[in-house]
Amino acid sequence: MTPRRQLWPFAALSASYFAHIGFFNPYLPLWLKDMGLSLLTISVLTAVQATTRLFAPYAWGALSDRTGERVKLLRIGAGVAFATACLLFWDWSPVGLGLVLLLMFTHTSAMMPMSEAAMAHLVSRDGAFDTKRYGRVRLWGSMGFLVTVFAAGAWFEAFGMQHFPGWTVLTLGAVLISVWWMPDLKESAPQVRVHASVVPVLSQPPVHWFFASTFFHVLSHIGVYVFFSLYLDSLGYSKTMIGLLWAVSVAVEVVWFFTQSRWLPRLPLTAWLVACSAVMLLRMVLTAGWADVLWVLLLAQTLHAITFATHHTVCIALISKHFSGPLRGRGQALYTVVAYGFPGVLGALLGGVISERWGLQSVFVASCLISLLATAAAFKVWRLHHLGRSAAM
Repeated sequence: MTPRRQLWPFAALSASYFAHIGFFNPYLPLWLKDMGLSLLTISVLTAVQATTRLFAPYAWGALSDRTGERVKLLRIGAGVAFATACLLFWDWSPVGLGLVLLLMFTHTSAMMPMSEAAMAHLVSRDGAFDTKRYGRVRLWGSMGFLVTVFAAGAWFEAFGMQHFPGWTVLTLGAVLISVWWMPDLKESAPQVRVHASVVPVLSQPPVHWFFASTFFHVLSHIGVYVFFSLYLDSLGYSKTMIGLLWAVSVAVEVVWFFTQSRWLPRLPLTAWLVACSAVMLLRMVLTAGWADVLWVLLLAQTLHAITFATHHTVCIALISKHFSGPLRGRGQALYTVVAYGFPGVLGALLGGVISERWGLQSVFVASCLISLLATAAAFKVWRLHHLGRSAAM
């Protein structure tokens, strides 16, 4: 199978996985609200996904680095997640539901890091990360998200939230089919036997400042990931309109992934890191201040092309640069843990407390302040990179 043909199964996994995320993450809070749960309980249950990102990606990543069996591990994870999703049809207490979600997320939260690691050598040319080839694969994930976030919103508006478990089983079934289509790639024996440590890489100042910037950047995003649908619902937007607003953000994301090879070379990756966090600040200001004005909210959603799509590609490229060879799986996993695990737990829990006391708008005001910290940390990364290049000349 040619490298180009080998990428199609990865595109299918990206499409099916993000089709699952496209309905699950935006509408999970609304499903929990429909069950009569409080905002604080909803925030705790939505934080379960982020909690699994504290340990699952690194554990799966380390195992995949040690064995080289990334695809087989993906198949195991997808199978268990699909079986666990079937349990959502039962009538659970909040604690029981939390345990079901914990088991399911433990097996889904590492899928993309392992997939990114398995795909890394296929989207690289002469040892360099090829943003064009990566973008053409990743855009299928955005398209999967786009389809389900809009379709599910219209469905739930017409038929109610009680079909949420069925959508979960259906989309995870598509994920399971996709991972069985993937080529059974395995790392070569020399790579499997070398158990290099990540500590020397993490000790480099540009690397730990990079992780600090991603931590604050994604933390400022948590208001969108966890509370955006609830915020719009409280402002009187219909579920169809909520789905449409999510769809707008993903549509511009698709355009960016398709065309990013034109724009990314115009600035250093570290400069893009600064720009992404600065644009995130603008997006949160617009969302916090004028969410009741539709055209302003639409404008804020279009900024997702920079605050997520650009930021994600830049981060994957920098991770691939710093964590290569036998460190790939753990590097991708560390990115998931630091950038999505800790911020997800902290953001969901603190956001729940803040929204209970001061209202949902206050979550986005807090995100404005966090975006400032992300911009400062990203500027430090750019500065260190700039100084390093100057010293080398």
